[in-house]
Amino acid sequence: MPALLNRERIVRAAIHLADADGLEAVSLRKVATALGVGPMRLYSYIAGKEELLDLMVDAAYAEIRPVGHGWREVLRSLAETTRQAAHEHEWLADLLGGRPQLGPHVLARGEAVVAALDGIDVDDILPVATAVDAYVIGAVRREIAERRAERATGMDEKRWQASLGPYLERTFATGRFPVLATVVRDAAHLDADHTFRIGLDFLLDGIEAHISR
Repeated sequence: MPALLNRERIVRAAIHLADADGLEAVSLRKVATALGVGPMRLYSYIAGKEELLDLMVDAAYAEIRPVGHGWREVLRSLAETTRQAAHEHEWLADLLGGRPQLGPHVLARGEAVVAALDGIDVDDILPVATAVDAYVIGAVRREIAERRAERATGMDEKRWQASLGPYLERTFATGRFPVLATVVRDAAHLDADHTFRIGLDFLLDGIEAHISR
C-alpha cells in the first residue's frame, strides 16, 4: 500500500530532486513521478510550483537555528547556520533574498534573532538583521557560483587562478595597477571559510560600534 500523500512528503520529494539536480529538476510532474502519483494529485495539497518553492525554502529554514548568549553570538550563529544550510542545499542560494518568506520556520528564525536584539533601539533591529542577511546571501551566492563553475569546467579555484597567472604578470608589469599588484602578490590568500568569518567579524564590529554610541 503506498504511503499517505501529504504536503510534507511532497516537499521532501521536491527537496531531494533539487539537492540532486538543482531547481531545474523541480516540477510538479517530476515530483509526482518521484512519489508515484499523477501530477493532478498534488493540487489537492499545494496551489502550484510557486507555493512548492516557498514550502521548500521554509523547510530548509528549519535547519537554521541561531543560538548563543547575547546578540553578537546569535548573529554569528545566524550567519553560519544560514551558510551551512545553503551549502547543504545549493538551490537555496537561488531563492534567498527578494520578498521575505513568511513560513513558520522563517518566522521562528526571525523571532530568535529579534529576541537576541532586545535592548537595542527598535529602529535598528531590522537594519541590523537585514545587514547580516545581505552579507550572508552575497557570500554564499559567490561560494555556490564557484562550486558550480568548478563542476562545469573541472578546474578548481587554485587551478583557475594559476591559469590566469601569466596574464596578470604581464598586466601588472605595465605599472598601471601598482596597488592592486601589491595586494595580489603580497596579501594572504584565504580560503572561503576564513574569508567568510573575517568579513562577518568586520560587519559585527561595525554593528557593535553603532549600537554602542
